[in-house]
Amino acid sequence: MDAEKNMIENGETERKEIKKKKKREVGGIKPIPFILGNEISERFATTGFQTNMISYLTQKLNLPLVQASNTLTNFNGTAGFTPLIGGLIADAFVGRYWTIILGSSIYTLGLVSIIISAVLPGLRPPPCPTQVDCKEASTFQLSILYISLLLTSLGLGGIRPCVITFAADQIGMSKAETESRSWNFFNWYYFFLDLATLIAITFLVYVQDNVSWGWGL
Repeated sequence: MDAEKNMIENGETERKEIKKKKKREVGGIKPIPFILGNEISERFATTGFQTNMISYLTQKLNLPLVQASNTLTNFNGTAGFTPLIGGLIADAFVGRYWTIILGSSIYTLGLVSIIISAVLPGLRPPPCPTQVDCKEASTFQLSILYISLLLTSLGLGGIRPCVITFAADQIGMSKAETESRSWNFFNWYYFFLDLATLIAITFLVYVQDNVSWGWGL
């Protein structure tokens, strides 16, 4: 009886230790605001630029409408494909955390490159208010744009497939924790995501059209 009692007590102690270890392995609520902030910032910046990209390409780079539309389509297609690569890298190699770090770094580099190309006069053709016989962007200027868009798309591939699952990993997996916290998290996640999108397609587009593309990006 004593041996059986000791075995039960040891089993209970072991289960408690495992539970404590698992609790330490997850981040809990504390990292959630930072994870949400990363995703909201990405969605805010991407939506703001993507919504008004045709105007930027035709009015600032003086591209024909067909070429501008193809550029936007290629960007959307690439940004939609790269999450497959990002998810594979996260699951098979480095994990979600480092994939998000790498993706965010590449995305920031691409976005900064787009901002620089919009601000520096040498990286875009001369202004053409009349929109008649305008000088189109040179091969070098277009190369900077395409490289920037490619970097942005690659960065999105590391962020989008990993952020929400990485955030869910921070929530404890007991029944009580998943029922009380996961629904709250997903509610706030989609609320702030849609709020960022709304602000981007209203306020940010207004800044781009009426103030400056450098500030609007």
